Amino acid sequence: QVQLVESGGGSVQAGGSLRLSCTHYGYSYSPYCMDWFRQAPGKEREGVAVIDAGGLELYADSVKGRFTISQDNAKNTLYLQMNSLQSEDTAMYYCAAGWGTGGYCYMMSGQYNYWGQGTQVTVSL
Repeated sequence: QVQLVESGGGSVQAGGSLRLSCTHYGYSYSPYCMDWFRQAPGKEREGVAVIDAGGLELYADSVKGRFTISQDNAKNTLYLQMNSLQSEDTAMYYCAAGWGTGGYCYMMSGQYNYWGQGTQVTVSL
């Protein structure tokens, strides 16, 4: 049974940092794409960062230069290092696993087959 378990969320002041982790396992075939999404109250879920099996990273414009996605395949763990946090980053953060389309990974929620339960990040001024 596939499971994705996020951790590392919490409350932090603006300008602070957090590192999210997502431990994932149970696949018949390892996912090609691992993504972090977030959803704030009253807003649609949006892609934050994605990494493919080759290590290629993509970021949403709103987090470029502040967030870094990485993965430790030996530990089956995906990370999101978040620096210079802003109040606009407040949201529930989800990790997701999928196999992409045509060898490419997209930050589109419909491309992902498995999701974690989410971890809350709250940034206060």
